[in-house]
Amino acid sequence: SIIFIYEAFKKIFEVGGEYPIVVDLHHPNEYRNCACYNGTQLVGYIPPMTVDECEDKYSSNMTSLGDCPKGQREVLFLSIILMVGTFLVALYLKAFQKLRFLPAKVRRIVSDFAVVISVIFWVGMDAVFRANTPKLVVPSQFSPTEPDKRGFFVNPVPTGFPAWAPVAALLPAILLVILVFMDQQITAIITNRKENKLRKGAGYHLDLFIVSLLFVLCSVMGLPWVVAATVRSVTHVNSLMVFSKTNAPGESPAFLGIREQRVTAFSVALLIGLSLLLTPVLKIIPMPVLYGIFLYMGVSSLKGVQFVERCLIILMPPKYQPDRYYIRHLPNKRTHLFTAIQFACLVILVLVKVTPASIALPIFVLLLIVVRKVMNKIFTENELEILDDRLPEFVKRKKADEKKKKGVPTTASGAGKSVTAVTDR
Repeated sequence: SIIFIYEAFKKIFEVGGEYPIVVDLHHPNEYRNCACYNGTQLVGYIPPMTVDECEDKYSSNMTSLGDCPKGQREVLFLSIILMVGTFLVALYLKAFQKLRFLPAKVRRIVSDFAVVISVIFWVGMDAVFRANTPKLVVPSQFSPTEPDKRGFFVNPVPTGFPAWAPVAALLPAILLVILVFMDQQITAIITNRKENKLRKGAGYHLDLFIVSLLFVLCSVMGLPWVVAATVRSVTHVNSLMVFSKTNAPGESPAFLGIREQRVTAFSVALLIGLSLLLTPVLKIIPMPVLYGIFLYMGVSSLKGVQFVERCLIILMPPKYQPDRYYIRHLPNKRTHLFTAIQFACLVILVLVKVTPASIALPIFVLLLIVVRKVMNKIFTENELEILDDRLPEFVKRKKADEKKKKGVPTTASGAGKSVTAVTDR
């Protein structure tokens, strides 16, 4: 989720580099190396003329253009509006189901198609303003990226292939196996957690087996490897949530579970295949709109994550803190210490991921196991059971409430003393 959010802002800053803000378009001296020529005749500088205007008008006789910025100051501002607008509209419409306006069926439809509605609306706004925003680049034909250099299948032993290469590839291959295994299994655990109230069993081994087969096929064809997408998987699960329709006035709908079926996954795969026929439509989609969707997916997937909630609780006065099991049974200092260690590990992983050292990310992921073992020396077993238990929040609270009704006190020891759990804060 953090990477999705980071990439969204990174891409929008790259738009600013390609389309710089020009304060005065009538004094283009600073861009004299970016000139538009009609044959040998100098036609104008860029800016005030844009690169696209020069190419459209003088493309047949243009001899020199240079490495020129686009020089349209409205492009960057409109790109920011498109990204933020797409994110906010999708976020608002997703929560439309919980509002009190319109019939429940209409609210549910709007909520289910929140992202689609947001994309269509902001693509239309881009068309209305007619700004030269960067658009989605799609291929015009079904062929390899460089058909003059290779076909659909890659020769595993090309001419001049050194004999030591397979041996040298063993270490990167081991790191990749670790990363794929961790990514696949962690994603499967998150999507199959008990909070989602799934009825069907999980297929951890089957999923990993299919991923391994796809790895072989993608490697032979030179395609990007297919791995579990954590953010998209969580977003998919969230889109299939079912809420109660009959609730008391003023109460929010209760979460009932996930609508478990195979139609959406099959439809997604089918539409991806049909997108080959929709290239004329796809190429009019502005890239900032897609950045807004990335931002939405990153933010929405953070919802319900206990770590994020604990980070926010640090800034909350005690009387405004939510009623959570770990708040009931642990002192705030112990909870904040656990959160600080997690946050430090997260910062290290993100820094590794966004730097050239990202190839060593699997090693850092494995080191988290060592960190978890060290935490056994810092926290008691009971504290770790409360803060890092696999049982969902509502199950632990239910058990604690049952013990309270029976008169059995629940305690959590920490900082050298035992603390009796209280429910009135």
